Amino acid sequence: MQLPNEFVTKYKKLMGAEADEFLSALAQSSYSGFRENPLKNGQPVATIEKATGKVPYVPTGYYGQVNGKSLDHVTGWVYSQEPSAMFVGEVVNPQAGERVLDLCAAPGGKTTHLIAKMNNQGLLVANEIFPKRAKILAENLERWGAKNAVVTSESPADLEKQFPQYFDRILVDAPCSGEGMFRKEPAGIEYWSPEYPAECANRQQKILASAMKMLKPGGTLVYSTCTFAPEEDEQNISWLLNNYPDLKLIPIKKASGMDDGRPEWADGNEELKKTVRLFPHHLKGEGHFIAKLVNGEPELTDKKRKKKNKRKKQSIVKPDKEQVKLFNQFITSVFPDYQPHQLILFGDQLYDLPLEEDKIEGLNVLRPGLHLGTFKKNRFEPALAWALASLPQEANQVIELSQEQWHQYVHGDVINIDADLPNGWYLLVCEEHTAGFGKLVGKTIKNFYPKGLRF
Repeated sequence: MQLPNEFVTKYKKLMGAEADEFLSALAQSSYSGFRENPLKNGQPVATIEKATGKVPYVPTGYYGQVNGKSLDHVTGWVYSQEPSAMFVGEVVNPQAGERVLDLCAAPGGKTTHLIAKMNNQGLLVANEIFPKRAKILAENLERWGAKNAVVTSESPADLEKQFPQYFDRILVDAPCSGEGMFRKEPAGIEYWSPEYPAECANRQQKILASAMKMLKPGGTLVYSTCTFAPEEDEQNISWLLNNYPDLKLIPIKKASGMDDGRPEWADGNEELKKTVRLFPHHLKGEGHFIAKLVNGEPELTDKKRKKKNKRKKQSIVKPDKEQVKLFNQFITSVFPDYQPHQLILFGDQLYDLPLEEDKIEGLNVLRPGLHLGTFKKNRFEPALAWALASLPQEANQVIELSQEQWHQYVHGDVINIDADLPNGWYLLVCEEHTAGFGKLVGKTIKNFYPKGLRF
């Protein structure tokens, strides 16, 4: 890896006596890791057995690789994530029942961490401005088994108009110059220039300004980057503290190998030591910066909020009586205890919406909650997302698959069984992993695994 000369010069000056060790670490191999999913039915033993150790500051984190075609990965029991990045979710530490916003959420590593800590209770809005990346975010949340998550693809400036002073916690994992990921993703070096961190910092400040308008009084804001650049890290936190007097930094409890933020890289404010830096020459992971702040008094009056909240409205479509009847027939046979928040339609797709209807009106929403299924002529077909968000014990009708049958299932094949069971929909389970839905006709399970996911 060839680092730009200007980068080397900059960090030799900033790092001082640590510079050689720091630059040497960037020439070493990066670390891989994964988190297990506490929303599932047990531990992903097959993947954990191949791990090279535990990540000490993340209870669900491990060092090691994940097989993308394994049962554990395909059914959302593990999520591949760089070890340093895992610490962000631990710092946010959302609680069950809270309203949480992940403002720059794709591809979903930190988002899945947040919804797991919330135990699928409350509301998580996961936003990603770029539609293609938002689609990947939605897919990762579905595989993880997220129920109370809404995926949007909006600019922060548009989102702020819909959610004035609404969230208990907001994570801004800001798009940045990516210096901390150079050894993991060397292609990022091509985009770097001496001016790039300042350009990123300007964009980050606009995102933070929108986040502040959506944060409740007393709410928590966590700001993180994967860059070493002081312009994007300590200097941005100084900007926040100077422009929002009610904001206060909260000390982050640091694990072994984590560093304090560097006040001397900003305005010298000693409060900046409450932030945390993860350097690759001190920790088994890539470069990260994290700050945690708590908000004080409201910034906007009710009158001003109403004025700023004017948006073009779109009507919310509810299922009709016949569709509700078809849906109820399904849950009676398969999920008799399922209690949806509220049922809404996007075209012929049925979702369980976990927040107020007016909050998604006018927004570009990819997933308005848990995807329950599709209405077709005179029938309802359940969605894979619903299966992955369910536990085997929640279903009335379950068929256990062997590993061989699971491979047939993800390949899209019809599965034959020996047992005498009533015809109808079944939750398919392999070694306690909910894998999807199948429709039993006689002794044949018709395969409804999505064609785009088959392998």
